[in-house]
Amino acid sequence: MRLRGLRHRILIAVELIQPTPAPLAETGAKALQLADLQQQLSDRAQSSLGRARVMALVPSDNLAWIEEQQQRTAEIRRLVAGGGGFDFRGIFDPTEVLDKARIEGSALEPAELLAVLQLAERVEAWRQTVLAPPAAVLGKWPGMEELSAPLLPHDLANLLRFLRGKIEADGSLSDDASPELRRIRRAMERQHRAIEDSLRRALAKLSDGGSTQDELITVRGDRFVIPVKAEFKRKVGGVIHGSSSSGQTVFIEPMETIEQNNELVRLLDEEQAEVHRILVAMTRAVAAQDGALLLGAGILAEADAHQAIARFAEDLACVRPAFATTSSGSNLDFELLAARHPLLELHLRAQDTKIVPLTIALPIGTRQMIVSGPNTGGKTVALKTAGLLTLMAQAGIPVPAERARLPLFTAIYADIGDAQSIEQNLSTFSSHIVNVDRISRAADDSSLVLLDELGSATDPEEGAALAVAVAEHFLRQRAWCLITTHLTSLKVYAAKHEGVLNAAVGFDEARLAPTYELRLGVPGASAGLNIAARLGLDPEIVANARSQMSSQTADIGHFLDELHAQLSAATTERQTLAEVQKKLDAERLKLATEGRIEQKARTRELEGKLEMLIKDFELQLRDTVKAIDDKTVAQKISRDSALRIARLRREFSEQFQSTVVAHTTGADKNDAPRVVNKQREPQAGDTVRLKSLGREGRVSRVIDVKTLEVMVGAMKMRVPRSDISEVVTVAKDNSTQSARKRGGVTVSTATGSDDAEYMTSEINVIGKTADEAESDVERFVERAFLAGLPRIRIVHGVGMGVLRRTLREFLNKHPHVASVTEPPYNEGGQGATLVELRQ
Repeated sequence: MRLRGLRHRILIAVELIQPTPAPLAETGAKALQLADLQQQLSDRAQSSLGRARVMALVPSDNLAWIEEQQQRTAEIRRLVAGGGGFDFRGIFDPTEVLDKARIEGSALEPAELLAVLQLAERVEAWRQTVLAPPAAVLGKWPGMEELSAPLLPHDLANLLRFLRGKIEADGSLSDDASPELRRIRRAMERQHRAIEDSLRRALAKLSDGGSTQDELITVRGDRFVIPVKAEFKRKVGGVIHGSSSSGQTVFIEPMETIEQNNELVRLLDEEQAEVHRILVAMTRAVAAQDGALLLGAGILAEADAHQAIARFAEDLACVRPAFATTSSGSNLDFELLAARHPLLELHLRAQDTKIVPLTIALPIGTRQMIVSGPNTGGKTVALKTAGLLTLMAQAGIPVPAERARLPLFTAIYADIGDAQSIEQNLSTFSSHIVNVDRISRAADDSSLVLLDELGSATDPEEGAALAVAVAEHFLRQRAWCLITTHLTSLKVYAAKHEGVLNAAVGFDEARLAPTYELRLGVPGASAGLNIAARLGLDPEIVANARSQMSSQTADIGHFLDELHAQLSAATTERQTLAEVQKKLDAERLKLATEGRIEQKARTRELEGKLEMLIKDFELQLRDTVKAIDDKTVAQKISRDSALRIARLRREFSEQFQSTVVAHTTGADKNDAPRVVNKQREPQAGDTVRLKSLGREGRVSRVIDVKTLEVMVGAMKMRVPRSDISEVVTVAKDNSTQSARKRGGVTVSTATGSDDAEYMTSEINVIGKTADEAESDVERFVERAFLAGLPRIRIVHGVGMGVLRRTLREFLNKHPHVASVTEPPYNEGGQGATLVELRQ
């Protein structure tokens, strides 16, 4: 029965330290330096088990496991950030020691027991930490509680009490290990002293005759002896226990100490027997808790690994990634905002240099990014950053970025760097082709493909054609793909294909140095000649090279240079405008606050004046009443006037408050011309003004004589008849104005009657700028919608694809548009766009 329970506990421990589930089919780990990252993480672990656990981590496509790892690391990070922590030193793999302890009658060595004691202390300390967490994580680490839950029933306090204080630091048993051992060792000390006293007396006698070699006592074979010159050995009675290497000295046990030495040997045997008995008892105690110790070692190994990752994440300001399989309302499937390559950042820190973050973002529907730009600009770093951070995320490790949202990949393929293979007799180009061919056959829509300098190392024209063909293949496969290139054809390919995004690494033309920034949406110039000039190449050679460039290539390079300069200027201007807007918002808030204060003061002043006027009117009325001789008439007038004044005061107050509310909320602005009708009762369909709101509403129905149902905007309410201050007849709008109010759009109508009745379903914006085309298309859509057209066609041409992308993005967000599609090739293809309008 006990053996069955023991096996159960061992199985639990094995399950807790099992390998990573559902590892990726391929990781590209060597090219992306995953092992180097794991080494950085393991250096922060405190135990050999923790380091081994970190080194055993591999990326997985099991989302539940990934989230579990991320959650546990976040909880330990909260503990570390709160100034807490745990000492994981002393943890080791106890499997072999416990296997030995389970053997009946076996005894562990004191050093082994001491190691087990240290492990048990750490396991019990962790158990107590989970039972009574520090304030920083109290009620905030369910993941670690779940991990440690199997350990909580195992109380190691008795084992610790049994082992503590019994083993010295040098591995020997303490006198306090048992009362019997203490008694034996006390007797041995007394016997030592008796033997030493006896031998000293013998030495004193022999030294007077010159028979002893030295006046000292030594030990031979657990027997105390004295050294005697060989020629005098027959003069000394006793047992000889050997001689020196030179033969001039013999070691003799005098007769008078033989019995004393025998007693000492007997005590030594008793000591060894008692030590063995204690070690066996301690070994049995350890074996009784073998399951808990194995379980605790596994749990602490994982906790130490999470602690190492948490310290790394805290040091590099990492964030927990989200995965695109979960809903977040984001319009990005792949986003690394302000990401940093962790190994590069640590290297630059050592040189007291800051890393430049980069952002990689692919909108929904975009599966490829073509990264271009100069050498040394950071294209390969961008590729490796995306790949390594993806591996980190799927290994349960936080990533160094401000925000991360990634798809869940089942494989990551990387073709990065010089793939030349001397062993296989392959050139750089051949090795790349072999690798790309293998990837093209394996990658699918859940794969990430990283290709560095696609189409290089061969004839530029053939390489460009091959690179475009490879990129199109992966686009058809819907594989996520990041490609770096210098080839213009790939940049044009990205501009012409839906689902592909151009990106460029920055280059400062003034300093002729890379900025290491990644700009999305635009291709980059290679700037090879500029870099060559900066590096000191002969100016004559550089000038000759420039003259060899075709005019088209030079124009493209010049255009890209201008584009990047405009982007830099736009970024600076946007930042300036943001600062100005911030100041304007602050000033607007200040003025609004001052205006409200002034308005309240003015309202109080008007209320005071109104009150004074009413009181003055009351005084004049009383004086008038007093002047009436007929007291009966005077009393009646006085009574009636008091009621009348009270009613007027209430009505004036209500109207005053309504006016203030309407003025404050802007309800009295842009009121349509109206005719006030105070005589008739409001009926269904009438527009009335409410005293309580200072707003107009439409009567839905008359409930009874005293109650109406009124619509104010989209809100329906019941109001008393007394809340109606007036019945208003609003001047009717003409049909065009009504359409404007209902649709919320601006309508342009033709002047001629024929034009007004005819509305074309097609607009041509070829040759116009993006802004001009967007403005024309917006007006055209509004006219077509009001005319009741079901669909329209927009002709924009192919070109570089700028007009197509701009207009389609605009149309996809327009409230009147139901869908946006591309017509067949024979109806315009990429040069036109079909728009279905909402009906």
